Amino acid sequence: MKIKIAPSILSADFGKLSEEIKSVEPYSDIIHVDVMDGHFVPNISFGAPVTKWIKSDLPQDVHLMISEPEKYLEDFVKASGAGARLIVHQEACGDGLRAVLEKIRELGAGAGVSIKPGTGVDAIKDILDIVDIVLIMTVEPGFSGQSFMADMLPKCGELRDLGYEGDICIDGGVKGENAKACIDAGANVLVSASYVFGAEDRVAALKSLRG
Repeated sequence: MKIKIAPSILSADFGKLSEEIKSVEPYSDIIHVDVMDGHFVPNISFGAPVTKWIKSDLPQDVHLMISEPEKYLEDFVKASGAGARLIVHQEACGDGLRAVLEKIRELGAGAGVSIKPGTGVDAIKDILDIVDIVLIMTVEPGFSGQSFMADMLPKCGELRDLGYEGDICIDGGVKGENAKACIDAGANVLVSASYVFGAEDRVAALKSLRG
């Protein structure tokens, strides 16, 4: 599968967001948008009113680290544009996960699911038939710049063993030095925030993520 690089704007300078996105666009495949509500995770970023101002020729993966995401799906689909995928957390949806994913699809967006480090692949095995992307957290969600948890990588192989053929994304502490391990484990989408936007040479940082 093609390796896709998805810089997360969580570490970008929001004061000049358009310029920040343009600096990484030519070397990236997806713009990753981390939405945090201060409840599901201990941090706040932004909501749909800000998301609609993110302008890029690249598609967006909108990672909803929020409680009760079903209440906000329509707003985020409208704000995120064509080709967007909404990624919700299994832990935020519980038994209603399939219904949430089906609603995302009904609204015309791609559907994705994310799991925290403490959640196993078994928790999502029954909905793999309706997701375009599975996002595996390799840090506890909430803050950029945390240390990478390599022991989460076997989840990639577990997904493939279950017959899942869609995108597998690794998010959290991804850098040039661990990118190859992510790819070798079976991931094909790599999210990186501070490693990219904090680099003196962003182009070199992005290229290093391709393994």
